[in-house]
Amino acid sequence: MARQGLVTTVSSRAGTAVVVGWVGSVRDRVAGARGLLDDVGRPGVTPRLPIGDYAAVLVCRDRIVLIRDDHARIPLFFRESGGRVSAVSTSARCLGDFEALERSYFCRFLTGNMAQPHSELTPFSGVHRILGGEVVELSITGQLRGRVHRRVGEADDLPEPTVDGLRLSGAAKDLRLVLENAVERRAGRMTACHVSGGTDSTSIALLAARLLGAGKGLRGDLVLLAGRFNTGELAGEQPYLEEAMKEICRHAPAARPVIADADDVADFDDFEHHAGDADEPHAHAFRAPLWSRLHGKAAELGCDTLLTGCGADPIADANPLHLHRLARTGQLRQMTKQARAWAAGTERGVREVVYDYVMRPTLPLAAERITALDRHGTVLGGLGRFARPRWLRYGFARAHGYREASIAESRFVFGRRPEESFFEAANYLAAPDPLSWQRARQDGFFLSHPFLDREVIATMRRFPAEATFHPGRPKAVLREAMADLLPSRIRGRAAKIPFDQLYARGLRAHGDELVDLCCSARHPLVAEMFDIQVLCRAVREARFGVGNAESWDRLNSSLALVAWLEGLGPRPRTLGAATAVIDGS
Repeated sequence: MARQGLVTTVSSRAGTAVVVGWVGSVRDRVAGARGLLDDVGRPGVTPRLPIGDYAAVLVCRDRIVLIRDDHARIPLFFRESGGRVSAVSTSARCLGDFEALERSYFCRFLTGNMAQPHSELTPFSGVHRILGGEVVELSITGQLRGRVHRRVGEADDLPEPTVDGLRLSGAAKDLRLVLENAVERRAGRMTACHVSGGTDSTSIALLAARLLGAGKGLRGDLVLLAGRFNTGELAGEQPYLEEAMKEICRHAPAARPVIADADDVADFDDFEHHAGDADEPHAHAFRAPLWSRLHGKAAELGCDTLLTGCGADPIADANPLHLHRLARTGQLRQMTKQARAWAAGTERGVREVVYDYVMRPTLPLAAERITALDRHGTVLGGLGRFARPRWLRYGFARAHGYREASIAESRFVFGRRPEESFFEAANYLAAPDPLSWQRARQDGFFLSHPFLDREVIATMRRFPAEATFHPGRPKAVLREAMADLLPSRIRGRAAKIPFDQLYARGLRAHGDELVDLCCSARHPLVAEMFDIQVLCRAVREARFGVGNAESWDRLNSSLALVAWLEGLGPRPRTLGAATAVIDGS
């Protein structure tokens, strides 16, 4: 990883810093690492959290400091016993004992997609996760002195809004400014951009093209990375993709389009490899084949960063949980009015909108139990994101805290003020990066997400609902912000074709293999945790289209966990892991 430029080591009179990822700017990793070391080296000062995607170990003259960025893009773990930390690593697997597993972790993992990044638990006893935005201080011999979780303020030293925040044009101007800054921070000497033909990825690629290809302050090579589907539903995205590529290349004529044929790709291809080799159980391992193909193309060209449009849906759109605030504060007439407008704009019923954004955040576990009563004899029917799936054994769930994990997860997702928790939860939902980390050594880059930049999120949080909510026009602020760059055909798109076809194709092709994986599993924890017959029934139901996105996510997580447990065993240090051993002698 150091040879690939993913690890930066600097030394000064203050000490030595080892930084995985980047601080401040992708282009100047050394300056960012040095600045972080200088901040931490000041005695008696709690270090600020600079913007970036990083995890760092800083060895000062009188202490050791472990730190992660507040959005937890790069993993960092430590092994502790008796109050002493003996090793630190970006891989929990290389620190842990595969025979000493933490069963409560698996209950936490199975509660939902967002459980991993914000829980201190890891699969291995004695191995702890450093949370996003957390600063852990050790003595020079490894004694644990304290852990401080730094919560970044909403404004975070941002300039005040250009207007009172009530007009779309003012909000769009502010969003455009911080989004340009986010892209500039992430631009490398050879930058790749995902391009799908949608509003989100095309916006990021256009900003990168103006920055790198048209002399807007920085110079560098630009690669436009896309997957092409010539058959099936996703072939309908092809005209939008072509128009996006054409417009981006108009701003950056030297940009290099790289289009990978993806007709032969399906979810769950080589599933045991993608899920079994991960550092931790990886809920989205089923989608790894497509992203691996695209990232391999960027790696062949030597790209040092890959920008995505990930995160725009929850961050750059109106916050639907604003309806909960209206109901909570007694503004029922206004809530009803906006619920009707939201329903009309999203082609849903008013009752469904009120249930999703008012009732369910109020009593999430109770709402799921009521919904689960309408199972109609299926395993997947009525299964939401918190309720215990029927294939998870009741005795295991009760013994290892599944209910407590569900409560903790629901509080993280909705919180006391769901409209505020929305942004923090969306950060983890929109950009899970285990695949990026797993492939980092061979790729030579990490994924980076400008829409999930701290400044972008802080800016969007400040806007009132009136500035962002426009019925029937999703992401209105983003469309206004990019009005001078986005082609009209893309700017006017209301929705993209989802990847459901890849999922259905994968289940049809690999459903029998997944059933065999479950039935032949030899790790004792699989049988202790799961009712295999019910789990296999859930796979068969999903093949026939039973269930919905939430129930399929629960199934995918369980299958990934089975594959991960089957892949456990003695092995060399995880590829790409950066590890430090603390010697207290």
